[in-house]
Amino acid sequence: MSDEKLELSAPDRPRVRLAPSPTGPLHIGTARTALFNYLFARQSRGTFVLRIEDTDHERSKKKWEKDILKYLAWLGLDWDEGPDKGGSFAPYRQSERVDIYTPYIKQLLDQGQAYYCFCTKDELAAQKEYQASIGEPPRYIGRCRNIDPKEAQARLKRGESAVIRLKVSSDKVISFQDQICGQTDFNSSELGDFIIAKNLKEPLYNLAVVVDDYLMKITHVIRGADHISNTPKQILIAEALGLPQPQYAHLPLVLSPNRRKLSKREEVVAVSDYYQQGYLPQALVNFMILLGWNEGTDREIYSMDELVEKFSLDKVQRSGGIFDLKRLNWMNGYYIRQESLPVLTQMCIPYLIKSGHLEEIPNGSKKYRIKETKEIVSLGYLGKVIGLYQERLKVLSEIPELVDYFFKKEVKYQPTLLIWKDKDKKEIKNALNRAIKALSGLKRDWTLEKINEALLGAADEIGDRGTLLWPVRAALTGKENSASPFDVAYVLGPEKTIRRLERAAKLL
Repeated sequence: MSDEKLELSAPDRPRVRLAPSPTGPLHIGTARTALFNYLFARQSRGTFVLRIEDTDHERSKKKWEKDILKYLAWLGLDWDEGPDKGGSFAPYRQSERVDIYTPYIKQLLDQGQAYYCFCTKDELAAQKEYQASIGEPPRYIGRCRNIDPKEAQARLKRGESAVIRLKVSSDKVISFQDQICGQTDFNSSELGDFIIAKNLKEPLYNLAVVVDDYLMKITHVIRGADHISNTPKQILIAEALGLPQPQYAHLPLVLSPNRRKLSKREEVVAVSDYYQQGYLPQALVNFMILLGWNEGTDREIYSMDELVEKFSLDKVQRSGGIFDLKRLNWMNGYYIRQESLPVLTQMCIPYLIKSGHLEEIPNGSKKYRIKETKEIVSLGYLGKVIGLYQERLKVLSEIPELVDYFFKKEVKYQPTLLIWKDKDKKEIKNALNRAIKALSGLKRDWTLEKINEALLGAADEIGDRGTLLWPVRAALTGKENSASPFDVAYVLGPEKTIRRLERAAKLL
């Protein structure tokens, strides 16, 4: 193995990696880590590696690996090497690299730097309980450390179960210069002899990651601060194997508004959920970069190209980034407003279909009809409907509820909704009749300008615009809040508009 080490010369440019475990959907925190790695690699013209750490056989699932790949790609965080792309250091799934780790485990055992531990779960639990009772941190005290290797092999042949632990010197200071946190020190006495493998073919995370990072020539390990406690263990393993160490950079945690670590019980943490709710990838990227990085200005909107240009690890903050949903919604609304109406319309159509407002005509022509009325509608009409709310939308999933009245034969509401302030039914009915009369003369000239003139003229005759415009808007939408009555009437068209106004007058 020493010869192999000599062959692995240091790469000319940085190589970073994202190494998620496919035990659940892509977490927003993992996605942020991916973003920071991606930007670092792109700015330094380095390589971004995606490695799947699927050695947890019980919890790792193919569907979660697919989820990770799908939503990283959706965010625009394209990797250079990975399980789907291959590369010079394949395979990129730990489950396919099992035989690679065995020589390294054997080396540690042969050199006396690791040993078999036969302690039972009950013995370890009793030891942990005792340490807690005297105020000591839990750690293995080395009960099996001095078992003769020949005796250990004999016990293994007899079928005794064992794990493999690394021998850790007591009172050794483990130091490293973190690219974000600065000088970081740990004392080895807090670690004890920790487990590195279940057996020769089942390494645990800390050993596997050290070997993989070495063999894949990873130069910088950029990951969340929740991994910083693993770093001294990985340094000790690398030292025992005689392997070089990468540079470490631990990102601040993503915190909930109450400044606790994001919890899936309290917050939405899966990227897939944000996708389904109608958040745009550029909004999530822009939001995530500001969870821990700032170039020193109040600027909040960046394109990906601008982030690649400006990103640097020395601008990453040490304190945790607060996950502020209002800020994300504001950013998403900003990007929705930047989209062209045809593109936004195509984005919204799946939500209208899912909600039952719309259905696609099954002939492959991408034509649609209103599900309730069977009326065929054009993309231009749908664009007009969605365009009324482009300025208001925060997430795409809001659109079905906002525009539902365009997809109903009749809108349902209580007659009291039609009443403006302290007006009585007679006054409101009179206002509606005036609106009907004013609009009836526009059937052949149904333009937004003419609708404005007709309704405002009728309202001015009454002497109070609210007395007419409020019930008109309520009659057309069935809502307390909606787009303006002029815009709604224009999109609905003359027949639907006048029919809904006549029905409202009858209700009164």
